[in-house]
Amino acid sequence: MARFLTPARLIAAGFVLLAVAAVLYVAPSDKYIFLPDRARAVAPLVDVQGEHPDQNGGGIYYVAVDVRKATILEQLIPGLREGATLVDATQVRAPGENEQQHRRAELASMQQSQQYAAAVALRSLGYRIQIVPRGALIESTVKGFPAAGKLRPKDLVVAVNGQAVRSPDEFRAFVGRRRPGEIVRLLVKGGGRTRTVVVRTTKNPDRPKRPFIGVLIDEPGVKLPVPVRINTGQVGGPSAGLAFALDVLEELGRDVDRGNKVVATGELRLDGSVGAVGGIKQKTIGARRAGADVFLVPGDNEREARRHAGNLRVIAVNSFRQALRSLATLESRPQKT
Repeated sequence: MARFLTPARLIAAGFVLLAVAAVLYVAPSDKYIFLPDRARAVAPLVDVQGEHPDQNGGGIYYVAVDVRKATILEQLIPGLREGATLVDATQVRAPGENEQQHRRAELASMQQSQQYAAAVALRSLGYRIQIVPRGALIESTVKGFPAAGKLRPKDLVVAVNGQAVRSPDEFRAFVGRRRPGEIVRLLVKGGGRTRTVVVRTTKNPDRPKRPFIGVLIDEPGVKLPVPVRINTGQVGGPSAGLAFALDVLEELGRDVDRGNKVVATGELRLDGSVGAVGGIKQKTIGARRAGADVFLVPGDNEREARRHAGNLRVIAVNSFRQALRSLATLESRPQKT
């Protein structure tokens, strides 16, 4: 044995092990990894006509997630990086979507979240927001479900059971009030005419107690009465919408943060409701590392956020109004002198 384990052979074996480790450290696996990212101040990214300087410090922050292909070593040792979560590609990209397509979709959803955030914030101040188009524009139908063959791409649903539909959110709300198996009557504009389409709802494949007719809706655009520009560079996804809307109010002179460092996450819909986000574990860790005074999260994400919050105060909200009410109860921190 002593003859076999010569210094030269030990050195060679060491180089081999280092080479293997180096390969494992950089070679990509078939998994993705979610990692915490730093919280970023929103104010430097937002430009609003008529904005006011911040007088009391604090600030609104958003937090993203570092998402990339995991290396083989990270796959073999998931705990190698603090706060890491390994996921399959299906949890990152839609079926059949390549990396480039996914990137474009993420940037588009970020742009839309900025537009919706500005609209929701300005509406809360009494501004009138114009939605374009006014209704629910059908993007496509799902084969094998009730709407297939009855609705076509570019059809515009303007009423459900006699109730006027002004946005996709209203369409979803009106249909969602029915039970699976009940009939809905849709007033539809398309092909130069208006017609009534009768559809019987079925069970939602993902949530059997909820009704489903099998349509994908194009999200509308909005016309803002006040110019608002938000520049996040190459950061994608819709989860910063709540933070953007809160900061728009801050820019316009409303003391939303009351001098506190507020980190917020949540997909903000055009009706002001706040939807769940992914990567809440990593976002909570990012907010905690940033020394936030409070972390606003969607109600659906509350339980997971509290698991990783430590001493960070977590407030769950389901709407923009609820977020404003919650922040209004925070202790006001002294103004800068």
